Amino acid sequence: MAFRERHCPAPSERLDCLVPPPPGYKVPVRWPRSRDECWYRNVPYDWINTAKANQRWMQKEGEKFIFPGGGTMFPKGVDDYLNKMEELIPGMKDGTVRTALDTGCGVASWGGALLDRGILTMSLAPRDNHEAQVQFALERGIPAMLGIISTQRLPYPANAFDMAHCSRCLIPWTDHGGVFLLEVDRVLRPGGFWVLSGPPVNYENHWKGWDTTEEKEKQDLEKIQDLLESMCYKQYAMKGDIAVWQKPLDDTCYSGRSEDAVPPICDDSINPDAAWYVPMRPCIARPSPDFEHLGVGQMLKWPDRLTEAPERSHMFSGGSEASFRKDTQMWKGVLKYYKTLVPALGTNKIRNVMDMNTKYGGLAAAMVKHPVWVMNVVSSYAANSIGVIYDRGLIGTVNDWCEAFSTYPRTYDLLHVDGLFTAESHRCDMKFVLLEMDRILRPEGYIIMRDAPNFVQNAKILGEAMRWKCSVHPTEDSLNKMERLLICQKLFWKSAQE
Repeated sequence: MAFRERHCPAPSERLDCLVPPPPGYKVPVRWPRSRDECWYRNVPYDWINTAKANQRWMQKEGEKFIFPGGGTMFPKGVDDYLNKMEELIPGMKDGTVRTALDTGCGVASWGGALLDRGILTMSLAPRDNHEAQVQFALERGIPAMLGIISTQRLPYPANAFDMAHCSRCLIPWTDHGGVFLLEVDRVLRPGGFWVLSGPPVNYENHWKGWDTTEEKEKQDLEKIQDLLESMCYKQYAMKGDIAVWQKPLDDTCYSGRSEDAVPPICDDSINPDAAWYVPMRPCIARPSPDFEHLGVGQMLKWPDRLTEAPERSHMFSGGSEASFRKDTQMWKGVLKYYKTLVPALGTNKIRNVMDMNTKYGGLAAAMVKHPVWVMNVVSSYAANSIGVIYDRGLIGTVNDWCEAFSTYPRTYDLLHVDGLFTAESHRCDMKFVLLEMDRILRPEGYIIMRDAPNFVQNAKILGEAMRWKCSVHPTEDSLNKMERLLICQKLFWKSAQE
């Protein structure tokens, strides 16, 4: 599946053009209605609707797709499925479990339903024969990214997610030395839960419907159980179609393994947090003994963890607990000022938000009571602070803005970019960064850029050439002459061919 991973063109092959909306495109349905319906012409793909009709992922009704919350392994609906899961994992009910990863997410109904239960999910799927699963998720206002577990590490830090989930994602977990499951282990927090439903779980009742043999599915389950046991996981619960294993909370079990145990413990040659074009390895990324409050059940519960400086806040260059607290307080005031310039902030006109160059996720924390979710992006060339964002109970990823972001066109309502060009103009051509911003921004979406005056002025010229309506403003500190704000709105235009 390496061909489904990121493959960016050489700089000489980049396209210098704008991406028009498809014929019949409309302003997306507003949240929260969008979770249950979207305009057909905005994501005009029928394959899932046709091929998965009996599983109730989605249904076409007139000009809209309807999402009834079905799935391959939850025929009675996603809420019934989650109720059964909560019975097995009580920490899902009280804020102990806050961040989740859904590999092979489909149209992200699982992650969408978890939002009502205070759990924020990174839904992940490739572009494959299911066509535009991630685009459907984002059109619905549910956090998602294009991605696949194949040869490269996922672009997330180690010890990030409280829970990881796979519902009939059909990943061959035990192949290649168990490298796929070991990658999930890397990004799963100590004490975190790995949830598997679908083949081979409950094979006794399903093997005929899966067009396989009972003996094969039995062997596959035993291989998974053996691999997890060798990784020091404990079977936490198994009932019906759902199986749950728990990652060890400390390194006691790892210390007791023999030197020739398989899979081995990773050496120290690659930082476990390094996640940008880093090959996966079939070894266990052992949590650092420097952390005492990194595990599930050791950290503060949500929402208390949002504003408390985590241990990792001082574990990267330029980071400190004092800086974290100052940043948290600063963004509360900045957001109030932003609302005077962009009145749509805080309304259902803005749902999908990206903070393109963050440090601690301060803006996302300030917006936590707004009807939004925020994709926090840390530059692959900046100090690696992404772990702090996850410790707060937020989500995000690493990205190099000299390249494209792993998403479809027209998937964000607001892009916030703070100091990116001051930091990286020596590497990244502003024109191509702005073209990428235009690609992923929805028509009538907003851009808030804060940077040095010369970069703001250049961005205004380029933005207006791309049909943005832009204006320059002082920052919230009117005495600050080193920064300016650029507020832009992308106009709703159509190609001449439509």
